[in-house]
Amino acid sequence: MRKRAAKTSLQYSKTDLVINSIQDKKGEDIVVLNLENIPDTVSSRFIICQADSTTQVRAIANHVIDQIGEELGEVPYSKEGLAQCEWVLVDYIDVVVHIFIRDKRQFYQLEDLWHDAAIERIPNFN
Repeated sequence: MRKRAAKTSLQYSKTDLVINSIQDKKGEDIVVLNLENIPDTVSSRFIICQADSTTQVRAIANHVIDQIGEELGEVPYSKEGLAQCEWVLVDYIDVVVHIFIRDKRQFYQLEDLWHDAAIERIPNFN
């Protein structure tokens, strides 16, 4: 079980920063899919979470983008879905963040599509 990483840690990874950014905006049911051992994948990790409203989806996406920019100096390679905010994808090549409104996550079930990935479930941070 992953604990919230301290920002002062030298090992503060992009994955930890994304998770903390999601938790800052009360994103729920965070899952990290480790894709490193799956041949021909386009990314090392998918980080998936959900929100209760499109406003919250937008807030989470913007906070992730802002925090990665401030802390790591990176901008996303691609951003998709910010117009409707039902499923927002923020692509950093090595890490891809999927932020869903609750019913869209249940519909698309990305975790099931990538069932051969190592899955880490992050406890909700209340």
